[in-house]
Amino acid sequence: MRAQNDEWRKQLTALYEAGLRAALPAQCLPPCLPAPPENPGRLVIFAIGKAAASMAAAAEDWYDEYWPGTEIRGLALTRYGHACPTRHVEVIEAAHPVPDEAGLDGSTRLLALAESLTLHDRALVLLSGGGSALATLPAQGLTLADKQAVTRALFAAGLPITAMNGLRKHLSRIKGGRLAAAIHPAPCTTLTISDVAGDDPSTIASGPTVTDPTTLDEARAILARLEKHLDGGIAARIAAALDAAGETPKPGDPAFAEDSYRIVASGNAALKAAATLARERGYEPLLLGDAVEGEAREVAAKHAALTLKLRNEGVRTAILSGGEVSVTFGPNAEPGTQGGPSQEYALALALALDGASGIAALAADTDGIDGGSGDANDPAGAFALPDTLSRAAKAGLDAKKHLDRHNSGAFFARIDDLLKTGPSFTNVNDFRVILVEPDESPSSQE
Repeated sequence: MRAQNDEWRKQLTALYEAGLRAALPAQCLPPCLPAPPENPGRLVIFAIGKAAASMAAAAEDWYDEYWPGTEIRGLALTRYGHACPTRHVEVIEAAHPVPDEAGLDGSTRLLALAESLTLHDRALVLLSGGGSALATLPAQGLTLADKQAVTRALFAAGLPITAMNGLRKHLSRIKGGRLAAAIHPAPCTTLTISDVAGDDPSTIASGPTVTDPTTLDEARAILARLEKHLDGGIAARIAAALDAAGETPKPGDPAFAEDSYRIVASGNAALKAAATLARERGYEPLLLGDAVEGEAREVAAKHAALTLKLRNEGVRTAILSGGEVSVTFGPNAEPGTQGGPSQEYALALALALDGASGIAALAADTDGIDGGSGDANDPAGAFALPDTLSRAAKAGLDAKKHLDRHNSGAFFARIDDLLKTGPSFTNVNDFRVILVEPDESPSSQE
């Protein structure tokens, strides 16, 4: 069984890596980069997100090769462990998903740099997932501690990313178009690696360079949903800050007339790349799309039902999906809970499949880190194999109890079913693949 499990892991990992390659900045960014400004203008790079440093490095390489002599400067604000070497752009690492002092300092410097641009300069904004937490510059009247409390409350409430960012944008001096407003009158080009379902520019990294369709009233409604997760004093300060900050820039604002925006990579591209490899290896790809959202265990239950149906029909299939599943912490969650949404999905899927033969799955985050402590060595996700539950039982593990306590990471660690890759230097959100082998034997077709 060990050899068969190794083959399952090999096949699943190869599909994951194929998806990642399609979203690497060095692959997707250069064809979309704009010409630099004419002298004496500067090309000023603002990179924000988990892929910020790698996007900045890819841009530097291209300009140095094709536009030598261009004056380039800038800042890249990324997650701890996601830095890479750059020549012109300074890289700052900060905490994610709960912001810290380093993120506050980096965000303050980003805004100051934006305000220094002139009409002769060109701003190149490179965005990727994670930017909302990293670019944490609170609205007037709020402290870093207030923003940290709001972030924890948003996760505890299990709100979808669109709702979370609707509040974040109204509590920030960078998000919701305010960075582009600070860059004006310099022209601004934004290139984005999307990590959100539907690739909505106003949602990715909370839309720092596009106008914001959400409203103050919507932000106040979201705050009301968080009250049970917030200290009363903090909630009152947030309400006051919303009133004082006023509305974010709205569609039609003339300050955005000369700006441009383009998505250079997305979850859909990653899924298509994985589907191509799956087909080459004899599987019929079934793409469920890159916009799958919902509670991790509920999504897993639906996918398990579909998988069992296909297995019973004798279809050799690779079921591929992306998007962003979420976890709502219930009363049984314990301090120090290990795991993330992808690992919770994998455990829920294993339970729903109940040891069915000929089925194996991988659920992982494309940035290489799924939940956890925020360290660069946290797992990317987890495998769910036909014997996952039986091996767990032999190890004395109660799978259902671990799921109820949102402790999937500890569960998979005990049976060596975690995927650990380290930072990938890109981020197109969740990647899930379920392989269906009616003959119960995964075949390698290298």
